Amino acid sequence: MANEIKDQQEILEKLGIYELNPMQIEALEVIKNNTNIILLSPTGTGKTLAFLLPIFDQLDPECEEVQALIVVPSRELAIQIESVIRDMGSGYKANAIYGGRAISKDKIELKHTPAILIGTPGRLADHFEQERFTTDFIKTIVIDEFDLSIELGSSGEMKAIMEYLPNVNKRILTSATQGTSIPGFLQMSKQVTINYLDQNVSAKLTVKTVISPSENKHNTLVDLLYVLGNEPGIVFCNMKDSIEDLSRFLDKKKITHACFHGGMEQRDRERSLIKLRNGSVSVLVASDVASRGIDIPEMSYIIHYEIPSAYQEYTHRNGRTARVNSKGTAYLIKGKNERFPEFIEPSKVMNVPMNNGDWKPQFWTTLFISGGRKDKISKGDIAGLFFKQANLNKDQLGVIELKQDCAFVAVSQHIAADLITELNNVRLKKKKVRVYQV
Repeated sequence: MANEIKDQQEILEKLGIYELNPMQIEALEVIKNNTNIILLSPTGTGKTLAFLLPIFDQLDPECEEVQALIVVPSRELAIQIESVIRDMGSGYKANAIYGGRAISKDKIELKHTPAILIGTPGRLADHFEQERFTTDFIKTIVIDEFDLSIELGSSGEMKAIMEYLPNVNKRILTSATQGTSIPGFLQMSKQVTINYLDQNVSAKLTVKTVISPSENKHNTLVDLLYVLGNEPGIVFCNMKDSIEDLSRFLDKKKITHACFHGGMEQRDRERSLIKLRNGSVSVLVASDVASRGIDIPEMSYIIHYEIPSAYQEYTHRNGRTARVNSKGTAYLIKGKNERFPEFIEPSKVMNVPMNNGDWKPQFWTTLFISGGRKDKISKGDIAGLFFKQANLNKDQLGVIELKQDCAFVAVSQHIAADLITELNNVRLKKKKVRVYQV
């Protein structure tokens, strides 16, 4: 089940973390000594690390079954937590399972049973119902972003999951907001709450309103993006149709961007986030799916192109900037005659000039490589290919993201076409790889 088990200090050193924040220190102690825990802390404050470290301490390295279950509301969050556990190098195996990919992939991975299983409610309920592994050894359950799971109507599946867990003796619920009622079937009696939601986060967030002279806010958004330049940010819309309409308009204006919403294929959603992380795009046009549970860097700003109907979603959107110790700005674009919901407090009005000139293109673009970990390919192998065979210098090679069966590499936009010609169908390790731009 487990490889060489690492202790907490070794894990933190591997992550490059030399001091836990106050929330994490308190969470380690509370989770260790209590049965039912609710952890409330803003997005980006390190909740994942806070619950994983004490879980590792309670795992049995001799057990060859699933011992801890982490339930998440989205595919992206499942993938993110699996990646965090891999980076921690604890010695314990973890797998993420979720809707949107072939269940046959789950079955292959679950043949080598993980100590920690991460999954979305629907996919987990399916595996439990089919009895693809035993749940008798699961002692700990984490429901991450539990309020969202309940809001999305997953409570029926959650109830079914809990019925398959007769031996759970520790329950950990996390959220970046409070106020959601907890269903009785979770059995959260005598829970201990760790609450860091009021730790002066709002003081780091600046909110500004931009007035559009018409009901159509497209041009006002473009004017604002020109002011903000190539700083990374998210433009939030309420509906998939709004995102697609806005994306077409930004294409006409030649503004490099990516989209992210629940109606997209999982592969396309992942690629949008990869391009945002590596700097190939600076603007992500997204639904509220992007407001939490996705692995992206600190955003300099977020823009409410459309105002959400609920205060919680407004809060989660704003949580994508002004995270941890950084400052950030939330912009609200107000159309002609538009009325904001009551929960939107009045903010300073910002005037933006009409843009002139061309949008400054991104320096980076992203190349796909059809080889990954399962082919025994490392990041060093990929860097060597670009440096030695394509004669790149360090300034022309950006972030490399290595996946199980492929890799994504940021390279200078100006040389991307030449690199594809040079490297497509070359051998990397023992595999002939395809290289193309995404």
